[in-house]
Amino acid sequence: MPIDQSLVGRSFPPTEPYAVTEDTIGAFVSATGGEYDGGPAPATFPIVVAFAAMNGFLEAEQVDLFRIVHGEQRFSYQRAVEPGDVLVATLTVATLRQIGGADIIGTASVVTDQSGAEVCTGVSTLVHRGEA
Repeated sequence: MPIDQSLVGRSFPPTEPYAVTEDTIGAFVSATGGEYDGGPAPATFPIVVAFAAMNGFLEAEQVDLFRIVHGEQRFSYQRAVEPGDVLVATLTVATLRQIGGADIIGTASVVTDQSGAEVCTGVSTLVHRGEA
């Protein structure tokens, strides 16, 4: 069943606050094959909260994760993520089109810190395969 076009422009509730520490950055860097020696998080770190926002969207709309192919991900930054930040992400469905039985969903997840200031925005393209 295709995703409903009325989702375009809809925002979903923010994620739970995520405390950024040297340990959480170190674990992320280690999981991606690197070594962390302190300082700001790597540029890809905000995917941690952006992915939580995407999962919240999929759960709210009862879309099975196993039918999703992650087509694109990019971030635009206002500033680096630092230890001590507490981040939340709010996902908005930006675009939706159907091609060949698949839904192509464009999302934007705005990541903010504990003061409410924007840290970055993650833009994703998700391909939702139909049931057939």
